[in-house]
Amino acid sequence: MLSVVIPTFNEEENVKLLYSQLKKVLVKLKKKYEIVFVDDGSQDETFNILSELAKSDKKLKIIRFRRNFGQSAAISAGFQYAKGNVIITLDADLQNDPSDIPKLLKKLNQGYDVVCGWRKKRKDPFFTKKLPSMFSNWIASKLTELKIHDFGCTLRAYKKEVVEYIDVYGEMHRYIPALAKLDGYSITEVEVKHQQRKRGKTKYNILRIFKGLSDLLTLIFLEKFGTRPGHIFISSGVLSVFVGFFILLGLIIHQKIYNIPTIARPLLYISIIMMIGGVQFVTFGILSEIITKLRYEIRGKFYKIKKIVNK
Repeated sequence: MLSVVIPTFNEEENVKLLYSQLKKVLVKLKKKYEIVFVDDGSQDETFNILSELAKSDKKLKIIRFRRNFGQSAAISAGFQYAKGNVIITLDADLQNDPSDIPKLLKKLNQGYDVVCGWRKKRKDPFFTKKLPSMFSNWIASKLTELKIHDFGCTLRAYKKEVVEYIDVYGEMHRYIPALAKLDGYSITEVEVKHQQRKRGKTKYNILRIFKGLSDLLTLIFLEKFGTRPGHIFISSGVLSVFVGFFILLGLIIHQKIYNIPTIARPLLYISIIMMIGGVQFVTFGILSEIITKLRYEIRGKFYKIKKIVNK
């Protein structure tokens, strides 16, 4: 079964046309399918339009959030409620073309676990979208060592097993392939079409690039120390304490501590700061170990669902 998950926020002008385009593509595939719209707290008529469509189509499922929780939360909810063994994600603004879905599925059937869309000919403003995206994609590719060109393209195909236990939050949805790579899954990409937005307002702003980079740094930390985050804190803390201690010991050996010349006083301050800071790092490390343990024991969700249509 194929599930198509679409995070949606204030897209009243696009959802009906997108639904129509999707139906044409999915019917031609001759596969069992469902369409899952996740309404991320829309304040326009998006939910009402989708609800009307769902009355005559039981394959259309709508998950409505109580408020806007963000695209990552919407995608996460879609993953949770999707029934298919293959999941397609795409945006609701009609910039992703549903006709590319067969291309993604063909690549997935070649043995890959995740197939990412690459908007090689992106139809967006250069300075406000394309240039920041090129910068963030370059950094993400270097830091994650994942050789794909477009981390921001929502149009992707996943095997269900890949995303079943992945938690995404903040702007982490764009790095789902990198999270999958951590678990040993195979990732590839195919070039897809990209269309200019014709209706509705973009939800993108330049601040998202900084939020995305923040989540990228978190991802890199998880890749290196995800299972034992205390290692980096405790190791750094112990090293800092030892270095600070030996600096202080050296000062004591060469001269009485209360008659340290002015030139040596900075070394005294540095040694004290390093020892105190080292103790704090060790404390942070122990706390991070406790938090990590709790994370694996309690896997809570970070969104609230108001209603599900055609559950």
